[in-house]
Amino acid sequence: MRLLKFAACATLGILIISLPTSAAPKPADVNAATEKAVAFLKTKQNPDGSYVAKFGPGVTALVTAGLVRTGHGDDPAVKKAMEYLEKNIQADGGIYNKQLENYTTCVALIAFKEANTTGQYDKVIANAAKYLKSLQIKSDDDSFGGVGYGGKGRPDLSNTGFFVDALLAAGVPKDDQAIKDALIFVTRCQNLPGEVQKSAWAAKTSAEDKGGFIYDPSAAAGKGGKKSDRVTAAGGLRSEGGMTYTGLKSFLYAGVDKKDPRVEAALTWIKKHYTLAENPGMGDAGLFYYYHTFAKAMSALGEPMFEDAAGKKHDWKQELFDTLTKAQAADGSWTNKNPGFGEGSPELATAFAILALSYIGK
Repeated sequence: MRLLKFAACATLGILIISLPTSAAPKPADVNAATEKAVAFLKTKQNPDGSYVAKFGPGVTALVTAGLVRTGHGDDPAVKKAMEYLEKNIQADGGIYNKQLENYTTCVALIAFKEANTTGQYDKVIANAAKYLKSLQIKSDDDSFGGVGYGGKGRPDLSNTGFFVDALLAAGVPKDDQAIKDALIFVTRCQNLPGEVQKSAWAAKTSAEDKGGFIYDPSAAAGKGGKKSDRVTAAGGLRSEGGMTYTGLKSFLYAGVDKKDPRVEAALTWIKKHYTLAENPGMGDAGLFYYYHTFAKAMSALGEPMFEDAAGKKHDWKQELFDTLTKAQAADGSWTNKNPGFGEGSPELATAFAILALSYIGK
């Protein structure tokens, strides 16, 4: 209840005030939604332990991390999935098969970390972290500190966000040079001109986009002579919801102070664009990725009630839970009607959804 309740005690002459409090979802309700999802995912596991193997070990890793985080670490499905992931460990320490070396190694490392109850995966995690560091771009340009899907190709904020998550999960110190360099790239993906962010497109940031984050800084220059639809009429780049929560989460995970101008600017943008009806700036594209990053960033922020720009307070856990359960299918799965970014796959969308649920329960 957000209404102030007043009760006068006649005998004591005391005014009792009930203040607004968070009414987070009941654990039993979160568990019920999670169990339906888990039951669905177990029906989709391939005989070799994988999920959607055509995408490599990435989806399997996300599903596995979600299962372990929601208390299913001892389930036979997790054991089979871990055996599959182990088969994708390469001699260089990476965890991949044909492509997406950074992305799949990052999410697989996190799965190994979640399942590392007795230290049995310590070496795997350490080797994977070392391999990830080898992929980070060190050239002296706007790509510095970033990481792409694989190799040292074009970096983007999503992959760099996973990179930061993975290194920190591996126990890499927050002041490690790889983390510091990654935050330089993250900063250069924010619509906030400053000492580090000196990109020409950032100087053309609109008031609407200021403080938010973008996916690919190189989009401003165009690719193959084709102008990106993310470029504004003034030549800036449009901020996106999923990327802004990724940027905010990366800063908070790495220990950047909440009073840092970059964090404050990100929060100002989020307050203006707070919603769970869509992925701001992207509509329904990447919606479940958005829910996942929203949950991680809000959890890291540590505020059970989030106040938007209009002064409305949101019980974000309850709102996210209501949004997810409303979209959950009868068989326990989630699927994005927009198939972009692979979310037409119920396995991937459901993996993101149960990961989001795992932060609601914290």
